[in-house]
Amino acid sequence: MGKINAVIKGIGAYLPEYVLTNDELSRMVDTSDEWIMSRIGIKERRILKDPNLGSSYMGTKAVEELFAKTGVNPDEIEAVFCATSTPDHLFPATAAKICNNVGIKNAFAYDIEVACAGFMSALYSATNHIESGRHKKIIVVASEKMSFMVDYTDRTTCPLFGDGAAAVLVEATEEEVGVRDIILRTDGSGWSHLQMKAGGSVCPASHETIDNHWHYVYQEGQAVFKAAVTNMADISVEIMERNKLTADDLAWFIPHQANLRIIDAVARRMGVDKDKVMINIEKYANTSAVTIPICLWELEKSLKKGDNIVCSTFGAGFTFGAMYLKWGYDGDKI
Repeated sequence: MGKINAVIKGIGAYLPEYVLTNDELSRMVDTSDEWIMSRIGIKERRILKDPNLGSSYMGTKAVEELFAKTGVNPDEIEAVFCATSTPDHLFPATAAKICNNVGIKNAFAYDIEVACAGFMSALYSATNHIESGRHKKIIVVASEKMSFMVDYTDRTTCPLFGDGAAAVLVEATEEEVGVRDIILRTDGSGWSHLQMKAGGSVCPASHETIDNHWHYVYQEGQAVFKAAVTNMADISVEIMERNKLTADDLAWFIPHQANLRIIDAVARRMGVDKDKVMINIEKYANTSAVTIPICLWELEKSLKKGDNIVCSTFGAGFTFGAMYLKWGYDGDKI
């Protein structure tokens, strides 16, 4: 038997219907379309408006589309890893609710909370399970209701985030395709620059924390921007060098969709032409762990078996990483 590799064999996604535009935001807070576009590159974002629906709902929708496209039987799924920083509840795991909703009965399921680096971290775990021979079919789902933690009175953070979900089917293969390499690292010294200040065991909810708006995203923009550019660029170059890839070898570079200026800076450092950089931040904003799989979902029909793809991510922690994929199927045949 040859080496077992982990390959993505299908992808589904869900984006809420409601579109929150910059013009509407400008009527809620002191901002404008010009200000947001020039600094971030976001035009609109999708919002799950129903307060009774959360990440499990969107994750369920994404998995349902994945099942419909691939025809895989829920009974075949052996593990479900859900990347989310916006779980329905502190416990139980959002992954457990998704399994129940879609009829997955024979899997072990749990959540992975690594903020914007969540999808890559969850795919890393799935890859290790597949390569070990322990499992043959795993679902990695990323689902984020970022709007629940956005303070729509804070002009510096409220334009940044949107809601959505995406799910991939990861299978075992002996072909030389799939996840070829992943590098993940954490610089814990950056934890205080991007966080939710209250709601955990260190700072439980109280009248004071609610009055001070500590249950929303807190970000020190300059520190995060600088760290994101440096770390995403460095680790992307590292994974290309480690796998002897040049910019000419790539079909696509897929960066985390947090800020258009960050994306441009990282691509320049890598020497990748703009026509090879997947960008959809203008439509969906930063969906945290969901940005990379949503890009893959949008690209799917144009992807060919054997395409070289490098992905790069950065999130709270600070946690950052890069991934080299050799795409496993012709997307136009799904």
